[in-house]
Amino acid sequence: MLKLYDRETSGNAYKIRLLLSFLDIPHERIPVSIKDGRNQVDDAYLTLNPRGQIPTIQEGEFSLWGSTAILCYLASRYDKTACWLPRDPAQFGQVMQWLELAQNEIQTGLFRARAIVHLGLAGDLEAAHQAARQALGVLESRLGAAQWLAGSAPTIADIACFPYVALAGEGRVDTSQHVGVCRWIADFKALDRFVGMPGI
Repeated sequence: MLKLYDRETSGNAYKIRLLLSFLDIPHERIPVSIKDGRNQVDDAYLTLNPRGQIPTIQEGEFSLWGSTAILCYLASRYDKTACWLPRDPAQFGQVMQWLELAQNEIQTGLFRARAIVHLGLAGDLEAAHQAARQALGVLESRLGAAQWLAGSAPTIADIACFPYVALAGEGRVDTSQHVGVCRWIADFKALDRFVGMPGI
C-alpha cells in the first residue's frame, strides 16, 4: 500500500491527500512531527527525502518527495481518464503553467504570509502580502472568466493552487474582492470526494 508521510496542518501535504481522495487510492498516512519550527525526522526518513520535508510518498522500494512531483506522478499512474493531468499538449502546458504559480507567487505570498502569522515563522509579512496580492490577481485573471484553471474540468493545477488560497485568511490576506477566486474555492469544495483540513 502507498504510504504518505505528511502533517495534518501542511497545505502541501493536503494537496496529496486531496488527489488521493479524488482518485480513491488506498494509502496509509504516516505523520511527520514538528518541534520548534523544524521537522523532526530520523535517518530512515532522510533516506526517503534528503530535504527532510513533507510530503513524501513510498510505494515498495520507490519513494518520491515534493508536492508538485507527487501530484504529477499520482495523476500519471492512477488516473486512467487523464482528467487530472491531461495528455493534450496544450492543456498539459496550461496545467504546468499554474503549477509554476503554485511554486512561486503562491508559495512566496500566501504560504509565507500564513507561516508568519499563523505558525510564527520569521519573515517579511509585507513582502509576503505583496506576492499574495500578485498571485490572487493572476488567479482572478483566469477565474473571473473560467470555472477551472486549465480546461473545462478540475486538474492538478487546481489542487496545487487551492490550499493556500483557501487558507489566505490565516495569513491576513483578504480574498473577498476576487469574485472569481471566491467562486472557484466554493466550486472546489463542492467536488465529489473533497476532504478538508484544519482551517478549510
